[in-house]
Amino acid sequence: MAKFSKIPKLTKEEREELIIRFCSAVSQIKNVAEAANFIQDIMSRQEAEMLAKRLKIAELLIAGNKYAEICFALKVSASTISRVYEWLKQSGAGYRLVLERMKKDNFLKEKKQKRVPDCWDSIKRKYPLYFWPQIVLDEIIKSAKEKDKNRLRMIIRKMDKKNALYKQLNQALLSGRSKESRIKR
Repeated sequence: MAKFSKIPKLTKEEREELIIRFCSAVSQIKNVAEAANFIQDIMSRQEAEMLAKRLKIAELLIAGNKYAEICFALKVSASTISRVYEWLKQSGAGYRLVLERMKKDNFLKEKKQKRVPDCWDSIKRKYPLYFWPQIVLDEIIKSAKEKDKNRLRMIIRKMDKKNALYKQLNQALLSGRSKESRIKR
């Protein structure tokens, strides 16, 4: 049965303005930590996971993977994959842009890591005291990245707590509605 709301709907112009403001807000994000904080504030964990899966589905489809492989890897239905495939066919510019930038970012990180020739790695192992400042810096960089990952994991855990809060609020609202309906009778 269809649901009918007594609350009036937004006009087309109001909806468009909201979307434009939302896109503007997203464009202000400067790094992964800011993005994670923003996502935590506006989405539940399931919503964030759903969007992350859609992005991965697009990546796998562009790479030429088959539906069955994607279904198995991401535990999604064929209809979800089909929907993403249709979006990619119709436009897909946003997916492609983000995936291309992510690919370039990963390529640049790998290139920076491989600046030192392989022979230097063996020399560093043989003479660690000579290279100790660089070794220490490398370890600091590795641990900083791990700290960032841990910070992101904490944000994701907070999203789970947010779901519990939603359930409590929903139950409180539902129990409040039932009391109102009894009073009106």
